[in-house]
Amino acid sequence: MTTHVWDYRAEYEEERAEILDAVQKVFESGRLVLGESVLGFEAEFASYLGASHCVGVDNGTNAVKLALEAVGVGPGDEVITVSNTAAPTVLAIDGAGATPVFVDVRAEDFLMDTGLVAAAVTPRTKAIVPVHLYGQCVDMAPLNDLAAEHGLAVVEDCAQAHGARQQGRLAGTMGRAAAFSFYPTKVLGAYGDGGAVVTDDPDVDRALRRLRYYGMEDVYYVEQTPGHNSRLDEVQAEILRRKLGRLDTYIARRQAIAHRYAEGLGDLCEPGSLELPSVTEGNDHVYYVYVARHPRRDDIIRMLRERYDISLNISYPWPVHTMRGFAHLGVPQGSLPVTEALAERIFSLPMYPSLSPALQDKVIGALREVLRAL
Repeated sequence: MTTHVWDYRAEYEEERAEILDAVQKVFESGRLVLGESVLGFEAEFASYLGASHCVGVDNGTNAVKLALEAVGVGPGDEVITVSNTAAPTVLAIDGAGATPVFVDVRAEDFLMDTGLVAAAVTPRTKAIVPVHLYGQCVDMAPLNDLAAEHGLAVVEDCAQAHGARQQGRLAGTMGRAAAFSFYPTKVLGAYGDGGAVVTDDPDVDRALRRLRYYGMEDVYYVEQTPGHNSRLDEVQAEILRRKLGRLDTYIARRQAIAHRYAEGLGDLCEPGSLELPSVTEGNDHVYYVYVARHPRRDDIIRMLRERYDISLNISYPWPVHTMRGFAHLGVPQGSLPVTEALAERIFSLPMYPSLSPALQDKVIGALREVLRAL
């Protein structure tokens, strides 16, 4: 049987009764859109983070887009971010009418190199979107200092960092607004699409509630444009409410798997060969994905699939600025050397809370055999 990078089925069996009860509760409620389940999840997720406001939306991409619009980003503006991210981060910036401007990442942790951001600021810069990639946080203190100096909004992309901390502060509480995805693979995942924006700013909260609901405050009356149909679904919200109570358990399981990988593979690590994830000082890593690197990455993936039926993933094989869909940005190949070099070496080992010890051992043993055979 194939060992997948992610699989929800064992977790579903463990939580089946509660998930089905959540669905039944919504169906019996008499309210299928923007009802008590969405309101309840918004309050509970905001409370978990220690934030003032949470606005549920339909997916993580629109969470970034609506957050940018709510802080005033629009056509003609520039938004600084990274190319080593999932394309939706950049699609959201483009969708808000702004131009994405890329800075490189740090080789040691794959995260935005905040020391490069000041040079990317222009008179058109309106916001910065740091991506808390793979499960740990961008260095936020210097970024916030720079943003304050230039009057910029910081919108955290927390799609991969539910529950991650930096110096004790949770991801999503260190900018003017923060966007979350609840896609099923996430640390806190729904059983379909879902997202949210978190903020302490009441004006941003009010703008978000209009933006997700056609620009309306009252039914059938548009207060402002743009407006979107971007509401979090009641069923997904109720499922998320149930799963939110387990979030810290999910994180602990992911961290335990990461520790097991490090113990089982650490003796094979050396620069220029196998390198395992590092945790930046001050960060608590939640391991949304477990990203290793090796110069013969493609051979490793092929051999694990062919010999051991283990399926790995690459997050991400193509930096956003190299994709044909973003050729209009005119960012030349070679302009982000660290990002481009990482894309040729990184690969993700299986990582999800219900990954059994037996499958963990299978992955460790198979990878050790493959590395010896290279």
